[in-house]
Amino acid sequence: MADTSNADAFVEFERVQKSYDGENLVVKDLNLSMPKGEFLTMLGPSGSGKTTCLMMLAGFETATHGDIRLDGVSINNIPPHKRGIGMVFQNYALFPHMTVAENLSFPLEVRKMSKSDREAKVTRALGMVQMGDFAGRRPSQLSGGQQQRIALARALVFEPELVLMDEPLGALDKQLRETLQFEITKLAHDLGITVVYVTHDQTEALTMSDRVAVFDDGRIQQLAPPDKLYEEPENSFVAQFIGENNTLEGRVKEIKGGTALIELDSGELIDAQPVNVAAAGERTRVSIRPERVEYNKDRLSEDAHTLKAEVLEFIYMGDIFRTRLRVAGTDEFIIKTRNAPDVERLTPGQQIEIGWLPQDCRALDA
Repeated sequence: MADTSNADAFVEFERVQKSYDGENLVVKDLNLSMPKGEFLTMLGPSGSGKTTCLMMLAGFETATHGDIRLDGVSINNIPPHKRGIGMVFQNYALFPHMTVAENLSFPLEVRKMSKSDREAKVTRALGMVQMGDFAGRRPSQLSGGQQQRIALARALVFEPELVLMDEPLGALDKQLRETLQFEITKLAHDLGITVVYVTHDQTEALTMSDRVAVFDDGRIQQLAPPDKLYEEPENSFVAQFIGENNTLEGRVKEIKGGTALIELDSGELIDAQPVNVAAAGERTRVSIRPERVEYNKDRLSEDAHTLKAEVLEFIYMGDIFRTRLRVAGTDEFIIKTRNAPDVERLTPGQQIEIGWLPQDCRALDA
């Protein structure tokens, strides 16, 4: 679960709640702390509370309960323009009647900066996002990707210590999105700024972040670095939401020596790591990542669990093969295999044996 308050925190949410109608909580008792220089992504489905948290941090929404602190100072009663936070939105929010340079100069004018300082900072910010030649253009003369670069430069131009980004790449095509993901991450780390990034795109969250907070139903379900989130989900929601995942339904038969023996609904017995099951008789949902499953007999370890499977679909995807199987009563069991010369190509209808290591299998909540 999320951290509680600590001395090294730069951004802190302490017991923060938010309700719009006085009855239903959109954010429930949120505790979260971030050190300076971290790139943290708030990830979750629509309505999970992530954007509301960002808007409370920006000052566009007020917390119903709890405290939000920036560098140890409570900012609950500080208006947005005095928080010194950079913001980047999905819709760019550039002034259409101003040139690119004027758009960037605006937050500096508000801060009563001299003309020469403004010009130097605008030039530097445009250089950061490779847009130095576009200072005289208006937003309507730029592509979507160029506008988003300008929006990013405007958020960085006054050198804030904290930048908030709300779905900034949502409107861009896949290739451009991937390019900008890399550029934003590199820029954030090079400048040492703290970033809170909101997205519902799990790939974006995994590739860009130092840590990811997975939101659902107004709460953080898990807060962890991307690899831990993917490899060690703490509950069924996180396992299903992050990456592709196979689930098999069953019941705990026994828990012994850090291993749970699970009887699947289809009758087979398998071992799994007991993550949030505690006793025999409990219903469980067992989680196995597709790339952890093997069907080449010579690659199966002696400790591997094996189950019978029928091939339903075998798809060539270049670097990998994606196979859909009928396993233990489900027709949606997926395995991903690296394309290599010694990997057998399967055909629909083929009967095979699949296996995985017990430590790659997690018994989660039902």
